[in-house]
Amino acid sequence: MGRFKLWFGKKSSRDIAKDRLKILLISDRANCSPETMEMIKNDIARVISKYMKIDAKSMEIQIKKQGCKGRSMSPALYASIPIIDIGVDDVKTVQNQRL
Repeated sequence: MGRFKLWFGKKSSRDIAKDRLKILLISDRANCSPETMEMIKNDIARVISKYMKIDAKSMEIQIKKQGCKGRSMSPALYASIPIIDIGVDDVKTVQNQRL
């Protein structure tokens, strides 16, 4: 099954179900809907894509509770974003356009 996925790049129904369950669990912990989590993920991918080429389909986001010394637990956003190409030339072009 692993080779099939590598050759054709398609996810199995098992992988799709697993991804959906992850989104559901994360959204439950974050106290927001799966739709909101997906919108956050899409917005992050859109912004980062301005500066580098990423694999948005493999991107994962999580909201976890994080505690600091003397403070109560607060939510923190973690993202795993596979970078395909940093595209330094593209970043310089964007920076020059802003000046």
